Amino acid sequence: MSKLIKITCLLLIACAIGCTPAIVEQESVTSPYDNPPTDPDNTFSQTIQPILDKRCVVCHACYDAPCQLKLGSYEGITRGANKAPVYHGDRLLADSPSRLFIDAQSPGEWRGKDFYPVLDEISEFNNQLNNSVLASMLALKQSHPTNTNEPLGDNFEFDINREMQCPTVDEFPAYQKDHPQWGMPYGLPAIAQKEHEQIMAWLQAGAPASEPAPVPASDQQGIARWEAFLNQDSYKHQLVSRYLYEHLFIAHIYFEDKQGDTRFYSLQRALTPPGEPFKPLATRRPFSSPFSEQDSNTNQRVYYRFMPVTNTIVSKLHMPIKLDEDRMEKWQGWFIEPEYEVSELPGYAPEVAANPFVAFAQIPVTSRYRFMIDEAQYTIMQFIKGPVCRGQIALNVINDHFWVMFLNPSSDILEHQDAFLRTARNTISMPAEEQSNAMPTNWIKYARQERQYLEARSQYIAQHAQDEVPLDLDIIWQGDGENENAGLTILRHYDAATVVKGLVGERPQTAWIITYPLFERIHYLLVAGYNVYGNVGHQLNSRIYMDFLRMEGEFNFLSLLPAQTRQTVWDKWYRGVVSPVEKYVADGHQLSGETAMTFNTEEPLNELYQRVKHHLADVLSPRHELSNGFTDDTSLTALERITATNGIPASLLPQSSIVLVEDESGEVKHVYTLLSNNAYTNISHIIAEDARRLPEEDTLTLAYGFATSHPNAIFHLSEQQLPAFSEHIAGLQNEADLQRLYETFGVRRTATDFWQVSDTIHQWYSKTYPLEFGYLDYNRLTNW
Repeated sequence: MSKLIKITCLLLIACAIGCTPAIVEQESVTSPYDNPPTDPDNTFSQTIQPILDKRCVVCHACYDAPCQLKLGSYEGITRGANKAPVYHGDRLLADSPSRLFIDAQSPGEWRGKDFYPVLDEISEFNNQLNNSVLASMLALKQSHPTNTNEPLGDNFEFDINREMQCPTVDEFPAYQKDHPQWGMPYGLPAIAQKEHEQIMAWLQAGAPASEPAPVPASDQQGIARWEAFLNQDSYKHQLVSRYLYEHLFIAHIYFEDKQGDTRFYSLQRALTPPGEPFKPLATRRPFSSPFSEQDSNTNQRVYYRFMPVTNTIVSKLHMPIKLDEDRMEKWQGWFIEPEYEVSELPGYAPEVAANPFVAFAQIPVTSRYRFMIDEAQYTIMQFIKGPVCRGQIALNVINDHFWVMFLNPSSDILEHQDAFLRTARNTISMPAEEQSNAMPTNWIKYARQERQYLEARSQYIAQHAQDEVPLDLDIIWQGDGENENAGLTILRHYDAATVVKGLVGERPQTAWIITYPLFERIHYLLVAGYNVYGNVGHQLNSRIYMDFLRMEGEFNFLSLLPAQTRQTVWDKWYRGVVSPVEKYVADGHQLSGETAMTFNTEEPLNELYQRVKHHLADVLSPRHELSNGFTDDTSLTALERITATNGIPASLLPQSSIVLVEDESGEVKHVYTLLSNNAYTNISHIIAEDARRLPEEDTLTLAYGFATSHPNAIFHLSEQQLPAFSEHIAGLQNEADLQRLYETFGVRRTATDFWQVSDTIHQWYSKTYPLEFGYLDYNRLTNW
């Protein structure tokens, strides 16, 4: 029966893909908010948006915003809501994208894409409460508050994959009757009465918009300078700019750090040159053709322009990159000054544009690799905070705690030689080549290609590099003596993840060494090539392909171990029933040659971890070290005891927690992130993750500052309570113990001071890390 179901599903998908109709959308309609009233006092930007940021954006900010309602900008509010979820892993056909600021430019256009208003679009602009879903949701919470400091009942659902309730104004009376406690903010305390009255007064006045904030003169200079750099005429400059854009299109770019008042911009493609008005091109991917069919044979070119980021900055999407003179000098030196010829520009056919080894073959490999590792945290952050950022099925392809290092760009190892890549690229293809409606069986082809690639790489090493390049710590990039991106830690918390600078924790679960071809393939798999609106085949192929790339990074690291111990380590990393596809790929990786390192203990893996840490010691970021916080012996001992806790106590804690610790004066002095790292026999399968759990091997990571965007719990205690807090954590044995920990130190989602604590967290975050600050996501808070 199972086999029959699978065959039936494949036939349905094949039929659906083969008979794909054009996506039919409604025609645009007129909305009163196409030309909204304006307020000379800028009430929205100065009063209303700050309230929404602190109370609503913490849940309504991203692709996973309930009902696609984004409340981080005026444009998001007037766009409204949509009942269709963006994260829909089993869709047979790709959905039409609905990216705010990109796929439509006015509320009327969004009405043509099935977005319905949450503001009153029926009444005149003088009584805007009766037909406003937003006003009704807020009023419902005020009449049924949940500021009880008690766990919420079973009538509340908090699974992020739950079926969302998205009432229109006509459906709201029934919603109110069926779910009287489901006002907004959902499952959190009501907002303060003053905040409620301010929002209602704004809505009553017709929800007027504020005038757009002017672009500062210093930023105008930066935009002009960089648009001139990116839009030069030569083929060489055009190809380089295309490469840069495809790696920066989701970045938050800034030109000047203004101590917490920094303005951010996004890099967009446009058909109009600098100095002229433009609107961004609404293509599915950054490498999709920017031209319509009738323009595809013309000499029309694309330009790269900067657009202000006007939505609220949230941690789970925020990836700041500074463009300044130093950056321009680096890129000029890597991409423009080297002598190479660009004889023609690559086209936009999927088999070309989706494969960076084909599209950018004319750019030297060393230039591309230097660019990627120079801001490696940002490059990897895109994998985590980009379109694939949410979902346990997407993220169970990586371990909960692992270190990442990079191959030394000065090494002579084969993968940085253009000659090898020119040959190897013939055996490499990317899932995006199949575009957004793909068969879920294409991964068979990718497995075969990956094995061929690994075998070719091993042969090339044996023939060209084995005697010339000893396998020792010198193959690991040391950040040129100053770059903190040389050592990174990735931490997964079930269906979300974080990447931080530094090798955090004494012993990770695994480690990777990333090479240029590996780095580039991950980017074009999970960022540039991934379509969150794609069908089940596209998403499945992308997930399985990432399995191959994960193993490749692990293989690279294991090559530093003695040959006779590599298999032992691999067998421990992949215990139990391993996916036959992964076994097939792993069998193709027979890296010949012995490590040049000499090991002095009977545990070479642990020794290698420590020697790598020592190798990178001069450039490892200290940002998350516990010594940044309380430094007295009593507090440090308590904090270190938490990090040393493992097994059952670690397994009982939430995946990610924020810990606020007050000093003697009662002021929150330091903030820590407490992460529970789940252990598994292997991460070789998409489903049945719980069946492969090894709770007795779970560990804890306690990091100074913020190492999560998605807390599951909040703890609030005094410095004097640290010893008791650590003792309680170390002694956890069951759910009753965990409940007592919550009762003693936890902040419930229904706590009367919840919003006060939330404001304290964000104020400390903003003050301590002003450039990286973004509002946290509260969609995953537990209900205890």
